[in-house]
Amino acid sequence: MVDALGRGEQIVILRKGGISEGRQGFALDHTQFLLFPTLFHQQRESVLIQAQARFDQIAPHFPDQSRLQIEFFAEVIAWKRIETLTEAERLRGQHIWRDEVIAQRFDWGRTKNIFALAMRVFRLPHVTELPALEKYGGCKSWIELGTDVTIEGARPVLSESEFTIKLNQFHDALERAVSA
Repeated sequence: MVDALGRGEQIVILRKGGISEGRQGFALDHTQFLLFPTLFHQQRESVLIQAQARFDQIAPHFPDQSRLQIEFFAEVIAWKRIETLTEAERLRGQHIWRDEVIAQRFDWGRTKNIFALAMRVFRLPHVTELPALEKYGGCKSWIELGTDVTIEGARPVLSESEFTIKLNQFHDALERAVSA
């Protein structure tokens, strides 16, 4: 997922919330955050075929599990709590997840919903390498890093016009959902 965001292939992420977030589920605690690369929820079988091919290309080059490489940060530009699976399906083509995975995440837990976030993604001027601490593990939406990572000098991965096109697609899909 981080690779697709960093390449500008998508601006949308879908979040349900991690187990550690408890009964309240996902909350948009931050509108700017670093993208935390992990293979934990990026199992090859969960993504579309074209994303599986990219997965096969990059997986051998991932750092060992004792290290993390932070390359991107994101700024949330728009978001919506999606209340029906039909509405979530209208975002098809704007993310790399398979339909079955979205349906499973939508249905997981006590509440039947999912959050859609449209984000402007920026490449950091330097890759920051950090130790993969045990406290970073598990199913969490938000992780406090043990060190500061500067975002100064970061550049958007998409031009303004490319980003606007994708953002309009996001809004259009969600507007259709409201009017349908």
